[in-house]
Amino acid sequence: MEETLQQLGALVLGAVPTVVLFLILFAAYSKLVHQPLGKVLAQRRAQTEGVLEKARADIAAAEARTAEYDHRLRTARLKIFQAQEARRQQILQARAAVMAEARMHAEAQVKQARAALAQDMEQSKTSLQAEAERLASEIIASILRQVGAAQQPAGGTP
Repeated sequence: MEETLQQLGALVLGAVPTVVLFLILFAAYSKLVHQPLGKVLAQRRAQTEGVLEKARADIAAAEARTAEYDHRLRTARLKIFQAQEARRQQILQARAAVMAEARMHAEAQVKQARAALAQDMEQSKTSLQAEAERLASEIIASILRQVGAAQQPAGGTP
């Protein structure tokens, strides 16, 4: 067993320079590669997170602007609809006024036409009455002439 211990001691003694070299290499790797690489990765991560936060802020600002745009669009549409409704009401009122004026004008024309018709009717009645009286006088005169001619003798004077 002593021999095994000696071999083991020789192996450990031979491994010491390798372990020392390994530790130096590890320290050099850590100092020269790992730490600068860690710093670069940390900077990249910080920049990436900063860009992500900026992107999130930009997205939130865009959403706020979109919401404001939608609100303004709805407000503008409402104003347009209100203006259209007001214009429609004005047109309806103007139409009603024109219809009332036309109705009054038509009624005035009807009254005037009725008055003219009544006047024509009166003139026609008067004219017909005068014509009837004239015709009646002519008929009576004609009948009286015929009666008078029938009463006279055929040959002479009475």
